[in-house]
Amino acid sequence: MKIEANLFNLLIPFFIVIAVIYGFMTDWNEWVGFTCLILTAGLVFMVGVYLSLVARRIDPRPSDDPEGEIAQGAGPYGFFSPWSWWPIVLAGAASICFLGVAIGWWIFGVGAVLGVIALVGWVFEYSRGIHSH
Repeated sequence: MKIEANLFNLLIPFFIVIAVIYGFMTDWNEWVGFTCLILTAGLVFMVGVYLSLVARRIDPRPSDDPEGEIAQGAGPYGFFSPWSWWPIVLAGAASICFLGVAIGWWIFGVGAVLGVIALVGWVFEYSRGIHSH
C-alpha cells in the first residue's frame, strides 16, 4: 500500500509544476486549464493522503514484500455473485447517462433512474427471493 501512496504523492508536485508551465505558456489568459490542473493536484493529494493513512493501519500485504512469493497472495478475496445480471444493467444505465450528456439531458434522467434501480437490485440481490440469507 505504501507504493501506491508514494506514487500518488509524487504526482502532486508534477501537476503543480505543469499547471504553472501551462499558465506561463498561455500568458495567464486561459484559466480553465490552469484551474483543472490545480484541482487535479488536489484530487491526487486526497487519494495519496488516504492511501498513506490506510497503509499505516493495515499489515503489509504480500505484494509489499520485495522477497514475497506469489503463493503468499493465495486465499479468498471475497464473495462475488457468479450469476448476477445487475452489473450489466448498471453498465447499460451508465452508458445511457453518458449518451444523455452528449444528446439531451432527458436521456440522462432515464439513465439515472435505471441506474438507481440497478444499484438497489445489485445491493439487495441476496436479501430476497431464493438466494436470501
